[in-house]
Amino acid sequence: MTLILTVVVVALVFEYINGFHDTANSIATVVSTKVLTPRQAIVLAAVTNLIGALFGTAVAKTISSGLVDNQFVNTITIICALSSGIVWNLLTWWFGLPSSSSHAMIGGLVGATLATAKGDWGALIWSKAPEAGKHWYEGSGLLYKVVLPMFSSPLAGFLIGLCVMGLLYSLCYSLRPLWVNRIFGRLQILSAGFMGFSHGQNDAQKTMGIIALALLAGTKSGELNDIPQWLSFLRIEDLGEKKDAIPVWIKVVCALTMAAGTAAGGWRIIKTLGHKMVKLQPVHGFAAETTAATVLSVAGHLGMPVSTTHAITTSIMGVGAAKRWGAIDWSVVKRILWAWVLTIPATGALGYLLVKLIQS
Repeated sequence: MTLILTVVVVALVFEYINGFHDTANSIATVVSTKVLTPRQAIVLAAVTNLIGALFGTAVAKTISSGLVDNQFVNTITIICALSSGIVWNLLTWWFGLPSSSSHAMIGGLVGATLATAKGDWGALIWSKAPEAGKHWYEGSGLLYKVVLPMFSSPLAGFLIGLCVMGLLYSLCYSLRPLWVNRIFGRLQILSAGFMGFSHGQNDAQKTMGIIALALLAGTKSGELNDIPQWLSFLRIEDLGEKKDAIPVWIKVVCALTMAAGTAAGGWRIIKTLGHKMVKLQPVHGFAAETTAATVLSVAGHLGMPVSTTHAITTSIMGVGAAKRWGAIDWSVVKRILWAWVLTIPATGALGYLLVKLIQS
């Protein structure tokens, strides 16, 4: 019982850190364009994150039952997986690098599960092809839900951002800069809200899935058999395809925790995204936020735990490229890309080592 509660606490710590780590990504543009003050942007993000987190459970179900074999997951596995993600998030936050909390969690889960399974790669659900007649994105496993979206979502963010910004340039060609800033300054408040909603819809669900996975493991192992009746809501017998697979209390707790983390802010990453990589005006911020939020919403609906970081960063790159290729500080982009490349291997290795250390 103590271990189960430890898992829930560690998961919520991860969610809190995710709030201030990834929220910086979601509000960087609206702050850098000076449409909203940092405090106003954080309040907007906290509220929209909270609302978004309560909509849908497709991503949560992917995390809880679609990436690793549940029989190889126990409370130690999840604690180690989350701990590796927390360490990586804090490290990249300290250096102001907008890395992916999603991939940090997934990498930690994969590594920790592999160690728990004593190196049995069969413990990982690599791919389950969709049923005949269904689309590729309706498949499950790491290939369909993590690897393919890891490449397709940043590419979509860049290309759509480039096209949207190109369209806005053609539409606003004859307008005075003053009017463009006024119009898109107002519109960017809406796009920032959409971005916050999409972030909550996608990212909060990942921790929901981890908590549900821990409680499922605890229920199956018998760790929750002797809990008092008033705590019986902690037992989860199954995580199938049913709509209400993730209990409401898990959704609410995760949503509130992310909102609290959001309120803490994340200024180091805001500085990197909003000021160092490319200089933005309200029209650019609107294009980038609308693009990234759309990518996240579509992915969330399809149960793909994609990275908020990847979506907004590549959207900003696409918008900057439409401005002019040289407008992007490619040295900053290079540092960001290295953080992306290393996230899953680093957290996977750390999750693996933590489990082995406890087992020894």
